[in-house]
Amino acid sequence: MKKIVFTGGGSAGHITLNLALIPYFLENGWQVTYIGSKGGMEEELIKKYPEVTYQSVLTGKLRRYFSFKNLVDMAKIPLGCLEAYIKLRRINPDVIFSKGGFVSFPVVIGGYLNRKKIYMHESDITPGLANKMSLPFVNTFFTTFADTINTVSKKNKVRYIGPVLSDRLFNGSKASGAAFTGLSTDKPVIMFIGGSLGAKSLNDAVAKNLHKLLKKYQIIHIAGKNGFNPELKADGYVQYEFIDTELKDLMALSDIVISRAGSNAIFELASLQKPMVLVPLPNTASRGEQGLNAQNFKAKGYAEIISDEDIATPEILLAALEKILNNKQAYLDAFAKNPIKITTAEALAREIMS
Repeated sequence: MKKIVFTGGGSAGHITLNLALIPYFLENGWQVTYIGSKGGMEEELIKKYPEVTYQSVLTGKLRRYFSFKNLVDMAKIPLGCLEAYIKLRRINPDVIFSKGGFVSFPVVIGGYLNRKKIYMHESDITPGLANKMSLPFVNTFFTTFADTINTVSKKNKVRYIGPVLSDRLFNGSKASGAAFTGLSTDKPVIMFIGGSLGAKSLNDAVAKNLHKLLKKYQIIHIAGKNGFNPELKADGYVQYEFIDTELKDLMALSDIVISRAGSNAIFELASLQKPMVLVPLPNTASRGEQGLNAQNFKAKGYAEIISDEDIATPEILLAALEKILNNKQAYLDAFAKNPIKITTAEALAREIMS
């Protein structure tokens, strides 16, 4: 029986691709093990696959800024590498797949010391710190952005595959979206979407500008778990905490989407050829990857950018929407000239298996 070890954690972005790949390995009779952090998000999420064995290793958070916690965590990293080396020697996998996050680095080092084949994947245009540190020790580095090759030294290891997307948003119906929301197909529809927990700045922008926006647009507002406001109501406005199966229809109905600039989200929008207003997380709340993602999409002609602090300013928000609506064909032409290269989870899994 062939064996694979997955690793990655710390945030959903470092786990979701692993969760999408695992079923294909299970279906093909592989023994699957997941190595993550003790009590981490990945330990809970991996429970959806009872066939997968979960093991944890000691890990320290890798920070780009000075903190006394770095001294403690730096001591944990070599211990985690030793733990991972021992566990991987016992598991003896045929291959290791790393999605990044601070827990992945010890696993990559443990795999390298055991002389295992290691694949790594990066969603953003520049690699996270763990992936940057891991790069010398992996065999192949899969990237979502073609431009990532310009940000790393080991260019011979880079393999551009584009975003790994599911088909969950394809084949949506504009008519079904209108029926579900009660909105019209005759007036432009703007969607605000901020992720499962919501984005406070986007939610605040809707609340502050709702009546100005409704003069010209209809609004679909996916507010997230922490942002849903039952008191916010108006004709031409619909609000949801979360949308699952109907999201493809709501996307089909939407003319413009206002979103954060996480890699998976914006590539899904680009695959649907949806002009975007991107509101990257501020650098104080991230390592700046969303800003770089957004700049890349703006340069390609897919999107406009509004900063987090400006999204609620009516003049700035309305001007960006007006620019896109009045020049919508230019954005559609940009998608046609620079089509998104897409890899399915099944195709990536088969490549790793081979």
